[in-house]
Amino acid sequence: MATNGATADRSDPINNVKISVKFNGRSIPINLSVDSTVKDLKYLLQPLTDVLPRGQKLISKGKILDDEEKFSSLGTYNGIYKLQLIASQGLHQGSGPIKNETTVASNLRRVPETGRREKQVTLVKSQSKRWKLTGVIALSNSDVKVIPHEVWNCGSSIRFLDLNCNSIQDIPEAIGGLSSLQKLLLNANCIKDEFLSWKGISSLKSLSFLSLSQNLLTSLPSDLGALTTLKELHVANNQLTCLPDEIGLLLHLEVLEANDNRIRAIPSCIGNCSSLVEADLSSNLLVELPETFSSLRNLKALHLHNNGLKSLPSTLLKNCTHLSTLDLHGTEITMDMLREFEGWESFDERRVLKHSKQLAFRVKGASYFDEGADKR
Repeated sequence: MATNGATADRSDPINNVKISVKFNGRSIPINLSVDSTVKDLKYLLQPLTDVLPRGQKLISKGKILDDEEKFSSLGTYNGIYKLQLIASQGLHQGSGPIKNETTVASNLRRVPETGRREKQVTLVKSQSKRWKLTGVIALSNSDVKVIPHEVWNCGSSIRFLDLNCNSIQDIPEAIGGLSSLQKLLLNANCIKDEFLSWKGISSLKSLSFLSLSQNLLTSLPSDLGALTTLKELHVANNQLTCLPDEIGLLLHLEVLEANDNRIRAIPSCIGNCSSLVEADLSSNLLVELPETFSSLRNLKALHLHNNGLKSLPSTLLKNCTHLSTLDLHGTEITMDMLREFEGWESFDERRVLKHSKQLAFRVKGASYFDEGADKR
């Protein structure tokens, strides 16, 4: 969050300055108060570039600007402050620096061209019968573009549906007919908001595992709150900007994986998810967490790396007495800051004990003890 200088009235042309920041082949226009500092500008550039403030170098006329310099002391070019931004490697939030619309679009999974004949999975009667007998449909990596109608014919017989790694765009309301479904895997497809029937999914009253990672979703609707039996929710690597308030209704949720999105804030009702054991919110656009995070007494692992976080809930380490994994690398929170939190000593004992157990059981990678945050 920028300081007062950066949030001054931008409609006053006398007290404002125009700034053009060149970054990765594009120019970013920004208006600021004439009394704003370079540091104020860096905080405004953070969500626009995905570069943390301490990873930004702003250059004017070949000189690296100091954080405390005011724009009133810098020279302009035709009334505009022209600056260049250079990003330090490894100090990005989200999935890295935003370059331009073309580059961002090219990183997304391409939706199949319209008009192309869609390949259907050829099914035999024996396979459909086997699905009903076992309760399992495994169609991952099958080049599926449209879910075969034989799937819907299985009705309440199916408990597990795996459609990972295909080119599916449309999840119709018919999915609600799989009334006994417990696990639904839809990772790495081409699913967009408008083609995903949450009315159908929210009627799955036995669903405990839902995975929608690596798709093209920009939001999760309030219907999510109807999935009261859900234990694991995986929505990583989408384009989500927020989580719905109704996530607080998921009282049995144990795992939340929402990393690599564009989430700017977590609703305070997350504190109602009393069963939450692990939450991965890394590589988003978070600058703070709600204080209600301290109510998650069963929380053991919290991944927050590559965000713009400057603070944590004040009683997080004190109240979350099972927390032993806390990843804050690539945030504004350093190890020195973390040691000042109430409850640090107990938390430190738990994480050291966990590391010792990993060493004893020869867990891969356990030879290195990760402090969990950057030193400075």
